[in-house]
Amino acid sequence: MLSDEQKEWTDRYIRYLEVERRLSEYTCKNYQKDLNVFISFCKKNKISSWDRIDSEHIRSYSASRFRSGVSPKSIQRNLSSLRSFFRYLVKEKKIKNNPAQNVRAPKAKIRLPENLDTDMMMRLLDIKESGFIPDRDRAILELMYSSGLRLSELVNLNTTDIDLSDATVIVTGKGNKQRIIPVGKFAIDAIKSWLKSRNNEIKSDSKALFISIRGERLKARSIQSRLNYWAKKQNLSVKVYPHMLRHSFATHLLESSQDLRGVQELLGHANISTTQIYTHLDFQHLAQIYDQTHPRAKNKRKG
Repeated sequence: MLSDEQKEWTDRYIRYLEVERRLSEYTCKNYQKDLNVFISFCKKNKISSWDRIDSEHIRSYSASRFRSGVSPKSIQRNLSSLRSFFRYLVKEKKIKNNPAQNVRAPKAKIRLPENLDTDMMMRLLDIKESGFIPDRDRAILELMYSSGLRLSELVNLNTTDIDLSDATVIVTGKGNKQRIIPVGKFAIDAIKSWLKSRNNEIKSDSKALFISIRGERLKARSIQSRLNYWAKKQNLSVKVYPHMLRHSFATHLLESSQDLRGVQELLGHANISTTQIYTHLDFQHLAQIYDQTHPRAKNKRKG
């Protein structure tokens, strides 16, 4: 049974999020939802006061969530909500220490990003048609693969962001951080052809680099649709999505250069740990080469 005291502090915390921290209604509801799950755990274990909870209770709660099939990522969010709530209780001098502070969720299984191998990538880019739409789509695909852009970064590009003579592009990434990225020769040639087609076939005041036939900035959903179209047309056997081109860019670059820091800079990752996921892919590539070439390795490795 939830005590009146527990309910009072929970309600006060949600009001604090709404009024003082001015979090959105959606975010506050998510915090409330996470707290409700923990409250159910407290009821089941007959814990009637917040100051009776210690780190072992939090670990037990995390373990029970994991046993019930909740993903490690969701448990991480649950624990983050609890850490925030108990931090509030410490601030209000209701409790002395935050029992959730040093409790971590079970480790999530590493999901390796999907990418296209070089042959498949070349087949996708081998667009024979010409004209407004094919020229635009070729430029989009070449630029995404050449420079490892996120879909949102590509959508927001303006014509002034591309320096054709210097072969660079200014990209505004997460947190409005700008970075300058080299653009490969094939992508530069494709963009030049696209700009020529654009100027010849349509009059538009849009500053956007990539526009629709109506002269409007191309939307993310439209780019996804065009990518699906070309993947099918070029007879690729896998489902292709925009971020896969970014993954392919990073993987192929790392396989060739082994320069993790350089790839981090090009991708615009704030933390190198984000970039390190590609070292797993690189190891798989090296393992395949080892299996195929080392006389004592053949037919030994599985998976």
